[in-house]
Amino acid sequence: MVFDSLRDRMGGHANLSPMQIAHNSLFTAKEKIELLNQLKAEVTGVQQEGDEVGFDAEEIDAAIAEIREGVENGVGTGTVLRGDF
Repeated sequence: MVFDSLRDRMGGHANLSPMQIAHNSLFTAKEKIELLNQLKAEVTGVQQEGDEVGFDAEEIDAAIAEIREGVENGVGTGTVLRGDF
């Protein structure tokens, strides 16, 4: 599951959230959006099975929107390229 590998990449935090991914400086905007889209697909599948992961697809959408807004405003221009998403 992408969620487990994300948790490992971000230092093993047990309470990984979409906004933590969005605010992580180790990933480019493109990587963050790709990870969040993968996570969204998995969360949607888990929720259809009746399980919960602690957040929903709307929270992931909000994190993606925040990343895109940041790129449009030039946040992180040292590591993020416009049009990278």
